[in-house]
Amino acid sequence: MDLKSRIFTISTAALLTMSFTVGSFADSPKFTDLSDIKGKDKILELQDKGYVKGVGNDLFEPNKAITTAESIQLMVNAFEFNIDLVRFIKAPKATDYFTNADDDAWYADALIIASVNGLSFENDIELSHEMTREEFTFQLIKAMEQKGDLPMINIVPIEITDEDQMAIEYSGAIQRAIIYGVVELDSDGKFDPKTEISREEAAVQIYNALEYLKAHPAPVIEPEK
Repeated sequence: MDLKSRIFTISTAALLTMSFTVGSFADSPKFTDLSDIKGKDKILELQDKGYVKGVGNDLFEPNKAITTAESIQLMVNAFEFNIDLVRFIKAPKATDYFTNADDDAWYADALIIASVNGLSFENDIELSHEMTREEFTFQLIKAMEQKGDLPMINIVPIEITDEDQMAIEYSGAIQRAIIYGVVELDSDGKFDPKTEISREEAAVQIYNALEYLKAHPAPVIEPEK
């Protein structure tokens, strides 16, 4: 579907009502299962800002693998993507954009917002798929660069000792993720691209991406007088 070619017009009454809006989790009980987790402080800060939610009243399950649907929701929340200024010909549905979606699922609104904002998830992606480190990092960096309107950069490639295990289409984004300080290689210089990424690490990457954008804000374009 060519989103750029669509003309969006609809009355205000037909706009989406977000079920997972930024800030909606800010008053949730603090997660109680982070005591031995390295990224505890970053996760709790994201919770305070309403960017992450748990899997129960006070559980985050940091070691659990994150799914595609959870990843999309996380990126939409953290980068505050929205459709506030978009008008639709008809009320949009998640299945308009993702063939494997459920229009009544908790993630439905996030899928619509991600698609309208041009996030690069394939429309036939399996939403219950547990993402690998290379998949998540690639999608995060694409979303981060779009949100921050970051310029293209010339980099001297960093040696990644297991780069031969990495999908070629992900390598550039992963190199930039290292430059941005979003990810770090381990002590052996490995990235472990095929390992499923945990909810903890996904949240830490999100936190690091937000910190980079805070330090490198997009240029403000002054209106012509």
